[in-house]
Amino acid sequence: MLVHLLKSKIHRAEVTDASLDYEGSLTVATDLMKRVGFHPYERVLCSNLANGQRFETYLIPGNEGSGAVILNGATAHLGKAGDRLTIMSYTEVDEGRAAGWEPRVIVLGEKNKVVASRGV
Repeated sequence: MLVHLLKSKIHRAEVTDASLDYEGSLTVATDLMKRVGFHPYERVLCSNLANGQRFETYLIPGNEGSGAVILNGATAHLGKAGDRLTIMSYTEVDEGRAAGWEPRVIVLGEKNKVVASRGV
């Protein structure tokens, strides 16, 4: 049997911009994506710590080292610059591996710099 578990998480990512006219998705700086193992165009679940909104979208890689976290298209209605997001992806794991599973997690601080990590 397969179990759905958290694969990767970026916690407290600060939204740097919101672009309503973009075709859609969430832009995240490539180095942050790589750190937790996110893939370009991967489906993610996001929660906005400022307003409680939860939404599903996909990732677009942003400029390496830029700290970019940009709400694009319709998701731009769900937050604004300065809001903090939790960005999560999930995977299916065989039940036998679930007990020892550890997701890849980073916590961000000022200017979206990594201040803590585990499983990476």
